[in-house]
Amino acid sequence: MSTHTGQVVCDITVTADGYSAGHGQSERRPFGDDGGDGTGERLHAWMFETPDENRAELDRMAAAGAFVMGRNMFGPVRGDWDRPWNGWWGDDPPFHAPVFVLTHHPREPQPMAGGTTYHFVTDGIESALDRARAAAGGRDVQIQGGATTVNQYLAAGLVEEVRLHVVPFTLGAGTRLFDGVPPLRLEQVAARAATGVTHLTYRVLA
Repeated sequence: MSTHTGQVVCDITVTADGYSAGHGQSERRPFGDDGGDGTGERLHAWMFETPDENRAELDRMAAAGAFVMGRNMFGPVRGDWDRPWNGWWGDDPPFHAPVFVLTHHPREPQPMAGGTTYHFVTDGIESALDRARAAAGGRDVQIQGGATTVNQYLAAGLVEEVRLHVVPFTLGAGTRLFDGVPPLRLEQVAARAATGVTHLTYRVLA
C-alpha cells in the first residue's frame, strides 16, 4: 500500500502584474473587468485554445484528490443562500473530487455529476484544509482560488507548493496574488514557456 502523502498546493492563473481577476464580478462576468469579456477568456486561453501544448499542467491540476475554494470563486451569490447556485461549471464540474467551499453561511453538501461534491465549510480555512486532506486519500490538496483565498493560506503558512500560470498582459487592478501575505522564501522548481503563458512552480521554504 502506498504511503504517499500529497502536498498542499495552490494552482492559479495570473496576469503579468499578478491579478487573478478584475473588479466587478457578476454572474455574467465571473472574472470581472479582466480586460476581455469578463469570462476569463484572456486569462485562461492557454487551457482551452492550446490544451495539448499544456497537457502536463492540466493533468497535474486534475490529479488533486480534493480542492478548496473561496465562495467568490464558487459563484456570485452573497449573503444567505437565497437562490439555487451550484457553481460556474454546470452539472458536471471539472473537479471530479470533493470541493470544500469557504463560506459564512451553512448549506448542505451538493453532489454533482462526475464525482464532484461541494461541501460548504463555515469554520475557517484550517477546518476546510483538514477536511480536504482527509478526503484526498493521500493525493494533493489544491487551493483552487481565487487569489484572496490563496493569500489566506499562504499567510497562514499552509501552502507547500505554488504553481503559477502567468499570462502576458496586465490589469492594474483587481484581486491580486500575494496581497497581504508576509514575505515568503521560494525555491524555483520548474519553469516552462508555452504559447501565451509561462508555467512556474515554486516550493515554499519554511
